[in-house]
Amino acid sequence: MTNHQNFGIILMIISNIFSMFVILKNIKNMSEELCQLLVSKGVLKQEIFKSTLECMQHFKEAAKTFDEFFKANYAKGNEKIPVYFKNKNQHLFQLRFAGDVLIFIMHTNIFEFPRDHEVMRSNYIKENKDRSYCGMISIFNFLSDSFKYNRVNDIGYMIGRILINRDLHFFVEGKRELAQILNNFSQKKFSKESAIEIINSAIKYTLNFDLLLPNYDITKEVSVSDMLQMEDQIMTIKTAKRLGFRFEKDNNSNE
Repeated sequence: MTNHQNFGIILMIISNIFSMFVILKNIKNMSEELCQLLVSKGVLKQEIFKSTLECMQHFKEAAKTFDEFFKANYAKGNEKIPVYFKNKNQHLFQLRFAGDVLIFIMHTNIFEFPRDHEVMRSNYIKENKDRSYCGMISIFNFLSDSFKYNRVNDIGYMIGRILINRDLHFFVEGKRELAQILNNFSQKKFSKESAIEIINSAIKYTLNFDLLLPNYDITKEVSVSDMLQMEDQIMTIKTAKRLGFRFEKDNNSNE
């Protein structure tokens, strides 16, 4: 083998070593970038979860206060109009009043506003995209009898939801009274007063959200199975406040 051939082999080995070094360096850079993204995203979501849990606690306190206020001032002589707060777990509680129940549920995951949402056009979000990530607390309305009589086919409705970011800035979506709550995601921070306002609005909406008589054609057919179960006090026929009607969120309207 000539010196020229040996020199060529040496150059090839050096080139391979250099290429391997570059690959390893790129892998290291990519790994560091991914790890930094993992940590930053993970910390962000943990902080949002903590903020959302704080807001959930404010809701629980507001609901419990309403329960105690009613019992102290209106329960006497109105024993057939029950009001009570029930804390089910860290992420869920119920507030029952008269024939209705409100269920507040805190989702354990974190969400980002969609690109076409109005808050995404604000300077507040444009300055820091992390502000567009939020925890979510949803408010559902069911009939109390649905639970009392184990009517598992009955339907409830989400009447509102609250989106809370890391800095406790919040946005409310919902029906009528809830939709009329002034949203200012860039400026407004969640507080005890916010929880009271939302609880009161949800109760007011629910009291005015009456059970509409469904279309006759929707309920005219009943199976033998349904009838036999009703004899055993098990209601399988679906009941809902807007059975057969469209139910959509309001956008700051009085509809």
